[in-house]
Amino acid sequence: MSGPVLVGVDGSATSMAAVEAAAREADRLGVELQLTHAFDWSATRVPPGVAPWDPGGARVHDVTNSALTEAERRARSAAPGLSVTRTVLMGEPVAVLETESRRASLTVVGSRPPSRSAGRRRGSLAVRLAAHGRSPVLIVRGRPDPAGPVVLVGDHGRAGRAAAEFAFAEASARGTDLVVLKGWDTRTGKSRNGFADTLSALRKSYPDIVVRRPRVRGGVRRAVVEAGARAQLVVVGMNGRVGRTGASPTRFSRAALRHADCPVAVIRAQGEAP
Repeated sequence: MSGPVLVGVDGSATSMAAVEAAAREADRLGVELQLTHAFDWSATRVPPGVAPWDPGGARVHDVTNSALTEAERRARSAAPGLSVTRTVLMGEPVAVLETESRRASLTVVGSRPPSRSAGRRRGSLAVRLAAHGRSPVLIVRGRPDPAGPVVLVGDHGRAGRAAAEFAFAEASARGTDLVVLKGWDTRTGKSRNGFADTLSALRKSYPDIVVRRPRVRGGVRRAVVEAGARAQLVVVGMNGRVGRTGASPTRFSRAALRHADCPVAVIRAQGEAP
């Protein structure tokens, strides 16, 4: 991957946390960090006498510039020497980031931490981008355990293999263990989709990584919640091509997106985006 790490910036505390995580990822990958602010408004709300391309005048420019300046400061503090660019684009944030993600190595966004009462609407931008984006997506949220492992959730075909590759690389870069929560065929009791072969090959490529493979017991949600409470990062795959309705989440990815109380990386297999 040679494209930049893309991160959405809106000036909020969650977006600044995303910027710091994105800077570390860009430094690990050896690529540029792209700070992107999406400026969205309805032409019907532009006051009389104000140019339609600048509804807030100098105030909007100052606020946007201040947010991007602080984001760049945070990025350089997290990864000194990193190459950083800024972009301000007009449009709805998900649409802007989806378009920009087509050339990105990774797209990073902030999200609110899980909540029992939040329901399906929680973290809508992050979840929608995970379904519709054109690159792997890192959703920064929750309370990651800096001493915890990287957790790989599920095994689902090509997306599962791509997620496994990402998880091994992250565990190696972070110097931590990898915990694999796998799906099992209830009829045979064996791992599906040849996932064991994928893990075996990756363990040879990453001999420094300690891999732990506990059985999933008590349901997917419980397993994800318990693992995420002690993890630095949860990694899941997303099935299917990007279309009008987006990629199809598996039960594992749905559980991670809704319940994991730490950052979640959503990985789609190469070639599954148009």
